[in-house]
Amino acid sequence: MKFNSICLQAVLLSSVITGNSLYAQQKSIPTNHTVLVSNQNSLLPFKRLDNLRIAVVTPFPARYQSLIETLQQYAEVASFDFNGYDEHTKYYNTIIVAGSSDELRNDLLLMAQQSAVNKKNVILLRFADKSTGNMLAKTDHNPRVTEMWSGAPTTANQREAAMSIFGGAAITEGKNRTSQTRIGYADASQRGLQIDKMTAKIDAIAAEAMAKKATPGMVVMAVKDGEVIFNKAYGSHTYAQTTPTKTTDIFDLASVSKIVGTTPVIMHLQEEKVIDLDKTMGDYLWQAKNTNKKDIPLRTVLLHEAGFTPYIPFYKSLKAGDIQSTEDAQHQVKVADNAYLVNNYYRDVMWPEMLNSPVKPAGNYVYSDISMYVMKEVAEHETATPMDEYIQEFLYRPIGMKTAGYNPRKRFDKEQIVPTEYDSTFRKGLLEGYVHDQGAAMAGGVAGHAGLFATANDLAIYGQLLLNRGTYGGVRYFKPETVDLFTSKQSKTSRRGLGFDRADADVTKEYPSKLANSSVYGHTGYTGTCLWVDPKNQLVYIFLSNRVHPEVSTRLLELNVRSRIQDAIYETINESKR
Repeated sequence: MKFNSICLQAVLLSSVITGNSLYAQQKSIPTNHTVLVSNQNSLLPFKRLDNLRIAVVTPFPARYQSLIETLQQYAEVASFDFNGYDEHTKYYNTIIVAGSSDELRNDLLLMAQQSAVNKKNVILLRFADKSTGNMLAKTDHNPRVTEMWSGAPTTANQREAAMSIFGGAAITEGKNRTSQTRIGYADASQRGLQIDKMTAKIDAIAAEAMAKKATPGMVVMAVKDGEVIFNKAYGSHTYAQTTPTKTTDIFDLASVSKIVGTTPVIMHLQEEKVIDLDKTMGDYLWQAKNTNKKDIPLRTVLLHEAGFTPYIPFYKSLKAGDIQSTEDAQHQVKVADNAYLVNNYYRDVMWPEMLNSPVKPAGNYVYSDISMYVMKEVAEHETATPMDEYIQEFLYRPIGMKTAGYNPRKRFDKEQIVPTEYDSTFRKGLLEGYVHDQGAAMAGGVAGHAGLFATANDLAIYGQLLLNRGTYGGVRYFKPETVDLFTSKQSKTSRRGLGFDRADADVTKEYPSKLANSSVYGHTGYTGTCLWVDPKNQLVYIFLSNRVHPEVSTRLLELNVRSRIQDAIYETINESKR
């Protein structure tokens, strides 16, 4: 492996165990010029983010834009200058005060001291020569004050400091050293990879896909050894090209929801012994007890071996008056702009129809959306909490998945969300922030098999959590054996794990790509998405698109866009090993 000796401080041996295989590889650690002067309460790097309300205060926000933008990649971070400091920071419990020694005058530092007196966490970040000494020597005894310094406020130093605060970069100098606990956003060229060459390959594939109308736009992201090596947006939200696609755009994940939404909930409940995968649907669901599904084990359901009907087009059975263009007391399930479904349609019609649908003999692999409808129902009955709320509380908010969730129009402007199909048969309009899958929409936007929306960065965080075998940000969310169990091959008749899809053992199928190896697991989505995790190469690959706009098209599949981009990344990694 080739490394730049100037920018690397050390080469460490890191190993990742997945299933029964041990993958050992070298991880380079770039020099970090940030020094942690004091960290008395071990606040840094930040751990769980769900209880932190963070603001960054700088004398001149425009001058510290790189710091602010990098902080905001990790969490919701408000930015202010010192005008109105007291009022602006009143509702935040964690205040990052940053600037040069000259800029951070005593009167400004007194404001920061008051924040610490008010029991807020204060991080004082000084961009200056380290010989200047502590800024707040009088507050050394206050465990709520953490002090840091870096060099001049260059773009690189600002980004390093921001990553250090969140654990995206290890602090390698001084007495208070830290480890990397989150993905980092350092210069990918420092990783010994030919990024320019890889970018040219991906650019060409993306250009071909858009020129041949496979999709109007896309976002591609890759994380290698915990560092983002590629993150780029292409094209526009629609073929009208009025809204350029951004890396921060939110996409409908379609079936990627299965492994990012439903499956982690089931993983958590299984390891907490709330559920037992070898117990049956009848053990957990009263309504299933008198059906042909009562004796089907949950493990069989997760493997898509329960013999369920692959797909039920519920929207085709709607009767006159079930859906209308205006909301009233009887129609409050919003399935799109100007489209409202009659209340409780999922409870009264869809779920009973699924429970009473035909079942073929168990054991053979038949991919079915009903499987994840079932697992969502099991989770909600056992937790007494809607799944969309449960996943936010136990996982997304703590690890910093800022946009991931269901029904995004309740939280974000539609301009941030990439539109999918113009639905001319069911909802009679363009779907902007409403789930593309008809059944999920009719279930209120929250379903086991679809409904989740997110950015590429959120998926990168989740993928790294899995690569870390359950830890992220210095906190453990899953036991290593839980991650290994669900992501490894668990079927005798298919390539599947529990909830997760996997690389096909038949190399002639080149799934998910020609150069993918047997350690790879993840999932694809109908809207033109995928998330693949590769423990052997310590790689997370994300592809997000809206290939169903303005109508469903198979061109993305025919051009093999997702797989070819994945192989372009593998080619770059393999070249670095020569």
